[in-house]
Amino acid sequence: MDALTGPAIGRAKSATYRTADIVGLDTMCHVFEGSALALRDDPWQRYFAPPAWLKALIEKGALGQKTKAGIYANKGKQVLDLMTGAYREAGAKPDEAVQAILKLRNPAEKFATLRASDHPQAQFLWAIHRDVFHYAATLLAEIADNARDVDCAIRWGFGWSMGPFEIWQAAGWKRVAAWIEEDIAAGKAMTATPLPAWVDRVDGVHRPEGSYSAAENIYKPRSTLPVYRRQLYPEQVLGEAPHRYGETVFENSGVRLWTTGDDIGVLSFKSKMHVIGDEVLDGVLEALKIAEKRFDGLVLWQTGAPFSAGANLAQAMPVLVAGDFDAFEKIVAKFQNTTAALRYSAVPVVAAAQGLALGGGCEFLMHCDRVVAALESYIGLVEVGVGLIPAGGGCKEFALRAMGEAKDGDLMPFLRGYFEAMAMAKVSRSAEEAKQLGYLRASDVIVFNSSELLYVAKAQVRALAETGYRPPQPRKIRVAGRTGIAACQMVLVNMRDGGFISPHDYRLGLSIAQALCGGDVDPNTMVDEDWLLGLERKAFVELAKTPLTQARIEQMLKTGKPLRN
Repeated sequence: MDALTGPAIGRAKSATYRTADIVGLDTMCHVFEGSALALRDDPWQRYFAPPAWLKALIEKGALGQKTKAGIYANKGKQVLDLMTGAYREAGAKPDEAVQAILKLRNPAEKFATLRASDHPQAQFLWAIHRDVFHYAATLLAEIADNARDVDCAIRWGFGWSMGPFEIWQAAGWKRVAAWIEEDIAAGKAMTATPLPAWVDRVDGVHRPEGSYSAAENIYKPRSTLPVYRRQLYPEQVLGEAPHRYGETVFENSGVRLWTTGDDIGVLSFKSKMHVIGDEVLDGVLEALKIAEKRFDGLVLWQTGAPFSAGANLAQAMPVLVAGDFDAFEKIVAKFQNTTAALRYSAVPVVAAAQGLALGGGCEFLMHCDRVVAALESYIGLVEVGVGLIPAGGGCKEFALRAMGEAKDGDLMPFLRGYFEAMAMAKVSRSAEEAKQLGYLRASDVIVFNSSELLYVAKAQVRALAETGYRPPQPRKIRVAGRTGIAACQMVLVNMRDGGFISPHDYRLGLSIAQALCGGDVDPNTMVDEDWLLGLERKAFVELAKTPLTQARIEQMLKTGKPLRN
């Protein structure tokens, strides 16, 4: 069931039963029982009783993830078999015929095919959609101001890519409504409650002018309450008029620079997953030149998550395969020049980030004057996963931050956490944790509602500009030198000899330590930024020459999963 009700139908990876384990089976049971008491007139009320197998799990203390066993056990690798009461291997997949149906791009065709199929999995998928549509339509007038509110609540609460009304409308409102009525008449639906009369009066609940209110029988536009003015481009539902993102100032194949007439430029990437390739680097450099002449500041903001999945490895791979390492080093140098341009721009640069900001995307954040991050931001320097080290200034930035934190004291207590973050490819589970790991600074801003990111980022640019912004000057950096490298190496040796990391991981970690600590110099030596960038660049290119690193890159490009070799 989880294989059918997760990403296969646009829902969260945890699907249905794994989500129950995460919530806690006891908590879920309390919700069932509370709903049964509070919703006595609900036509679906008889379904709120928890099944016997669920009660049995709760009684023996198998409450889900918090007790390490519930519907799933062994970190999700095993699943409860209701026939035997024991756990068995998980990992089932939908039938190939059903997978083929789910891959149909046309929602109307997809639902028609599901309903017509006699495959039990297809019938199951049609049934759960039908019953959710039926339930949502029946309760709309009672529980929500309009259909948009229901769709957004389900999206945000359960991680659906589309809400129930959106799915219904995309599949063909009238036709799906007729199918639901047929199933109700045939006794196939969960209740005999008819669809409400308003369903036949409309041809969908979302229109450019607003979303349908069953209580008032009108299409209601978005609220104009002051709080919503902070959402410059709010999340949209199916049927709404698409956003128009300002006036284009500059555009190439990688980026678009635009403005809304407030003297602040906004730069958005156009690449898939907003990866950073040659065209994006060219676009950023040109946008910064334009911003310095025309704007008070610049915001890096994507019109949709993620912020950036990192460097465009697919673009660099042919250069590696050809063995043209001089050209490869120039690519790395260009990346470093771009992050330096972000740091030393004559106007303030603020990044507005949500979702993934990995590798080079993280380094872009680290070089902006300020970051405004959505709480749900997953930030990290993950280059070791592809057999490389951060070389867009990430090691240099951590060395600089450690010096500021240590003041005149010992650097190692501050460098150790940064070294571990890079060597272990740690990714924050939230923007708050990104501050703890050092990817974000104390001065960076965290926003709970991602729809407010651009508003807050522009406010940060305005505040920096209005207080007489001056770009920082390049600084000398005090480094830990060979003593710091030795301390990091001791940790790596223990991990390698203990079988926790491979010899290649050891080499990667040692390369990070050398770039972070300033190379083979005395402790507390003062070096300039170019020295550390040179160490990053040299290690990056030398690692890229190795077959083990090239195998990691190839694996990541083919499968999206890291190779441990």
